[in-house]
Amino acid sequence: MPTPPTSTKTSLGQRLNAHARERWPALAKVEVRFRGQFAYVDGRLPDGEVLPLFRLRYSGSASRWGFALYRASHDDYQDSYLPSGDTAGTPQEALDCACGLYLNDPTAWLPDTPTN
Repeated sequence: MPTPPTSTKTSLGQRLNAHARERWPALAKVEVRFRGQFAYVDGRLPDGEVLPLFRLRYSGSASRWGFALYRASHDDYQDSYLPSGDTAGTPQEALDCACGLYLNDPTAWLPDTPTN
């Protein structure tokens, strides 16, 4: 089980926050915490509320991670498919998938969707 190096941890947070600013204005910030090979991603709303969104599994590549969606109904993470049909993809794809669900914007799952 490889664990992400410090440089990957830093760049992951930067990439997700940059993408959130472009595509998800309802989020004030994206917060990432690490445990072993996993990165847990939460969205912080402007009022301070924190939404658990998804978990990424590092497998040695900073650009392709395994994806697990947070299930509020079970308070856990379930390995899931991205809209592309893959179980792994970019962190930005994972953010779009989870925010499409939790911020109620299914256009995030459509190909070539213009950003807001």
